[in-house]
Order: sequence, then C-alpha cells, then structure tokens
Amino acid sequence: MITGDMKNKVDKIWETFWTGGITNPLTVIEQFTYLLYIKGLDDKEKKREKDNQLLGIEEEGLFPKGKPQLRWSNFSNMGSEEMYQVVSQEVFPFIKNIGGEESAYTKYLKDAVFIIPTASLLSRVVEGINALPDTTTSDDKKDTLGDLYEYLLSKLSTSGTNGQFRTPRHIIDMMVRLMKPSPEDIIVDPAAGSAGFLVSASEYLRENHNDMFLTEDLREHFNKNMFHGFEIDNTMLRIGAMNMMLHDVDHPNISYRDSLSEQNKDSETYTMVLANPPFKGSLDYDSVSDDLLRITKTRKTEILFLSLFLRLLKKGGRAAVIVPDGILFDGSNAHKAVRKEIIDNNKLEAVIKMPSGVFKPYAGVSTAILIFTKTESGGTDNVWFYDMKADGLSLDDKRAPINENDIPDLVKRFENLDCEIERERTEQSFFVPINEIRENEYDLSINKYKEVKYEEIEYDDPEVIIDSLLKMENDINNSINYLKEHISKRSI
Repeated sequence: MITGDMKNKVDKIWETFWTGGITNPLTVIEQFTYLLYIKGLDDKEKKREKDNQLLGIEEEGLFPKGKPQLRWSNFSNMGSEEMYQVVSQEVFPFIKNIGGEESAYTKYLKDAVFIIPTASLLSRVVEGINALPDTTTSDDKKDTLGDLYEYLLSKLSTSGTNGQFRTPRHIIDMMVRLMKPSPEDIIVDPAAGSAGFLVSASEYLRENHNDMFLTEDLREHFNKNMFHGFEIDNTMLRIGAMNMMLHDVDHPNISYRDSLSEQNKDSETYTMVLANPPFKGSLDYDSVSDDLLRITKTRKTEILFLSLFLRLLKKGGRAAVIVPDGILFDGSNAHKAVRKEIIDNNKLEAVIKMPSGVFKPYAGVSTAILIFTKTESGGTDNVWFYDMKADGLSLDDKRAPINENDIPDLVKRFENLDCEIERERTEQSFFVPINEIRENEYDLSINKYKEVKYEEIEYDDPEVIIDSLLKMENDINNSINYLKEHISKRSI
C-alpha cells in the first residue's frame, strides 16, 4: 500500500503528467509504468552485475555493451533534449525487442507506444521517478510496482465499477502462505490483473525453497512453466508481465485470454489456483464455454469462475479464491449447485469470512476466501470456518494501520488444524461437519453455524428503577426552575 511520503511523490508525478498535456488517466498509467519498468530493468541489471562480480562469473547482460545510453542510470543524467531523443528513438524501441522477436519481453511490449510529447515533461517525470524507491529488488519483498499501479488506478473514476482494482497485497500474501506453493506446482490466476498472486507465489518460493534454483530442471520450471495468468485488458496484461519479469521470472506465461469463453481450452492443467475473479456482471450464454455450464446453467460470473477453477485443476490440485458473500448463502439453484459440487464431489477445506472493508476505498463488498481441493470423488468431512474481524488496517476509506490484525492467528490456526477440532462454536474459528452443512442446504455463511454467548445482565428491581427515574425527573425539574428564576432576576 502506498502511504505517506511515497504517495505524495506519486501524486506529484501524476500532476506533472497532467500539466504536461497528458490528461487521460489510463494514458498516464501506461506511460508512468513503462518508465518504471525501464528503471526496474536497470536496477535489476545492476544487481546481477554485482552478484556476478562477487562470484567471478562472466555473463552476457541485458543491455548491449556498446550502448550505455540505453540504461536508466545513464540517460536520466542527460540534458532534457538529449534524454528525450535517446528515450524515444533508442530506449523505447530497445525494450520492445529485448531478446529478439520470440522473447517474452517482445511478446508483451510489442504494442506499447511512447507518447510523452515534450522533452521537458519527460525530464520532470524521470526526476520524480528517481525520487521513488527501487520498483523491485531481490531483497525487497514488496510488490512496489503493483502497489504503485494500485494507487494509480484509484485515481480512475471507474476504478470501483469496472473491476480494475488489485487485491490488497497483505491479503494476497496471506492466501499464498495458507497454500504453501511447492517447487513442483503449476500455478494459475485466470483473472491475473497486475499479477499480484503470481508475484507473491514466486517470492514465497524464493524465501522457502531457495534450493530449487540449484537444480536446472526446477530453475527452468520456475522461469518458464510454473506461473500462468490470463487477462483481457491489454494495459493490465503489460503491467502484469512487466511485474513478473521485474521479479526475476524470465518467461512468465501471461496471455490475453477471456477465461470464461471457448477461447480458454485449458483443462486439468494446473496444480494450484490463486485468484480474485470479477464479482460483478452477467454474461450471455453464447459467450460462455459450454463445459462451464455443466454444473449449473447460469450467467453469473462468480459462479462461472468457480466452475472454471474446478476444470483448470488437475486431480489433487488446490484452490484459494476470493468470492462475494452471496456465493456462501444465496438460495438460487445456481448458487446451491456450485456449493454442492465443491462440497459433495470435491473437498472443501476452509471458509474464511473477511471484513467488508478489505477492498476499501475501491469497493465495500463483503467477501470470503474458499480453499478447496479437486478430487472428483468427494472427501469433505468437516469444513473449517474462520471469522476474520481485522486485517491490520482500519476498515474505512483511509485504511490506516491499526494494532488489531487476525492474519497471523489465522495462518497459525490453519497450519495446525488438528488443534481446531475441540474449539467451540463461540470461538473465532471452528469446524462444522458436512452433514450439518447438507441439512442447511449447503449454506456456508459463518453466522449460520457460529454460536453467540450472551452474558447475563442483572437489573435492579422495577420499583428501584422507577424510584431512580422519578428522582432524575425531580432533579431536572429543579434545575429548570432554578434557571427560570435566575433569568427572571436578570431581566429585573
């Protein structure tokens, strides 16, 4: 999350674009992000050169040796006119063709267009970006590029209505920690956006399975086959791809694809789904892949995405996905059918109710996280429920840091589910047996099962209460009479 001094610096850069003649918010975001990406490439290359020097390794770099002007650290110190000439005529064409026509870089940036109109504007924006922290380094475990993009999107008047807002980083990290990706996993986000889930999963693997990079097969799997993301917004597509590559995933599989359409043929391909799909909207039946209507014929995107997750997963594959509250308890046939499919024909492991302010200031929707495994043969015995009340930030539009935070407790309890069996329904987490859920028509709302313990309050005898009220009334009347008398004396 962008806060404090960094937020002010980003605001200043935004204003610089605006006063410089670029007033379309989406255009500002694209041009801003291209420059962040160019700087990130140089930051990444400098670190690689330093590591190679320490290890005594000679390795061909990303930038041609005879063209130092292509690097941010070089051209950002030029005069404005020279800088503009170099960036527009050399740097931008270079980033669109890094590694040749078949490279991942070219794949995602071939349609990018540099449209900053003047040397003065470019110089001022570059100066502003130089005042920001590095967009990403291997030591920095924060998705700064994604956080910047999230903040920029908040400036769009449509950011809360067209689905163009990111899942908060700390919620993404929590879900990844709950799922514990392994070096053998094949991970997909069918609504990838800026690739936050995939970035977080890659960081988790670097932190917890760093030895995988000592094995050539696993290293190649990490860079080429592990991470997959689908996106239908070209701007988001480029942002997500740049985000992954700046986090040292050399060939991310980020592709333009309508996940719910016939265009998406993937089936039983992935071992893990991490996603926060679009909640709003309905689709025409004709535009939806036929096999997604197998569970239930519906046009609701949130239900169709759950069907998609089950189709995408290999048998034994797991999913952690954010869903709107309606998925948990809505009484329509379609909602019941998808819940029944997950519970009876697969294995539902957990329902985590999140506070409604998690997505503020972009949206106030109430949400939950479902964690389930594809088995195609059932396996749900008891479902674990957790009532998450605080995520470390205030639940108003300000989302300011607070002391209350259930995330560490949630993760700890999920990692030790054997200890949860004895918990009472009055506690923050508890198990519910599958038969009880079936009896309640597959209702998964936590309030359906949580028990509230009311403390007994003892009141005084009614006569004592009446006497107390009469005394209070008498005191009030005496005060009023005193005030009247005081005012009367003053008027004389």
